[in-house]
Amino acid sequence: MSRLIFINRFFFPDHSATSQLLSDLTFSCAKAGSDVHVITGRKLYGAEQRILPASESVQGVTIHRIGSSKTWAPGLLGRALDFLAFYRAAFFKMRALAVDGATTVVKTDPPLLSVVAALALRSRDTKIIHWLQDVYPEVAAELGVTFARGRTGGLLARLRNWSLRVAGMNVTVGQRMQRHVAAQGVEPARICVIPNWIDETRVTPVAAGANPLRSEWGLDRHFVIGYSGNLGRAHEANTLLEAATRLKGRTDLCFLFIGGGFNLTRLKEEAQSRGVADLFQFRPYQSEARLSQSLSVPDVHWISLRPELEGLIVPSKFYGIAAVGRPVIAITDKDGEIAELVRAHRCGVHVQPGDIDALVSAIAAMTADPALARTWGANARAMLERDFSRGAALQRWFDVLRIGGERGERP
Repeated sequence: MSRLIFINRFFFPDHSATSQLLSDLTFSCAKAGSDVHVITGRKLYGAEQRILPASESVQGVTIHRIGSSKTWAPGLLGRALDFLAFYRAAFFKMRALAVDGATTVVKTDPPLLSVVAALALRSRDTKIIHWLQDVYPEVAAELGVTFARGRTGGLLARLRNWSLRVAGMNVTVGQRMQRHVAAQGVEPARICVIPNWIDETRVTPVAAGANPLRSEWGLDRHFVIGYSGNLGRAHEANTLLEAATRLKGRTDLCFLFIGGGFNLTRLKEEAQSRGVADLFQFRPYQSEARLSQSLSVPDVHWISLRPELEGLIVPSKFYGIAAVGRPVIAITDKDGEIAELVRAHRCGVHVQPGDIDALVSAIAAMTADPALARTWGANARAMLERDFSRGAALQRWFDVLRIGGERGERP
């Protein structure tokens, strides 16, 4: 029985995107007959006061929760202390679990975890696979974090590149990220692309007339432009705010936000100061059981990514939107990962950040012809089923991990 070790700061029962993907993959590997261990933290994303047990077994996966159970002071210092505690504990836990022949899959939360893994396992007869959800320190540098620039940033990048070069494989979640990693001196043969996914058999379209949330939230007679998930530093919301300002007074529109994030408070304040708060509605994260309903409330979703972060991050919420058969307004770089998918599959519209006219026109086109949004949404669902299904993604991972299921099971 092959031993697989996975490491990420969040894991089941956490509901963050990286946790859900990791949980899905590890449970599938355990079902296929592998000896699966997960090294993770003791906290939940957004609920740091809750401390999870240090160890337990779930669906055949042995979970090792490490790092500090203490909640540090908020801010960069508190986060740095939390990361350092995690790095230290992860180093020793990986060495303890990595028997000869084991494979260790390392995600990118906390940042630069690949370096810790490469140092911990450099003298072991094991294989390392890095699963890059984002690329640090470049992301931090683009977001204005001082220590990620200059000499310090250069040193961190060199250490990161070394860790990727010595790995057996580096899995990126997009084509542009693959090209960026190759440009850092990593052999192309050691890089592959496996896009993120969602379980399209569980997350399915819910028609507006059959969706209780639309009635519950008073949106039955509105055309809803939605955003679901984290609105963080990597996302640009000013284009949307400017468009909403131009649409002031429209009683048939609603900009719906479901989730949280660094930029959410600013967005609320700006909407209030511009006198368009009546166009906005804000809701908290919804339970996984209501995911199909909550994602189906909007008639169209918008996705945002600052252009300078293309190739460093890929918004995984795109796949959930496609699963419920809704179109996308991609406010991203025109050559970005999501923009190219939207154009290729005719499942929405691209808007360059800052192009207010284009966003207002896109909203006007869909409100004037609701069938257009429905057609684009159907195209999105068809794209997902054909090219980005959960089964296909898990099979690619099984191929990378070189497991076929000792019981003959497949994803």
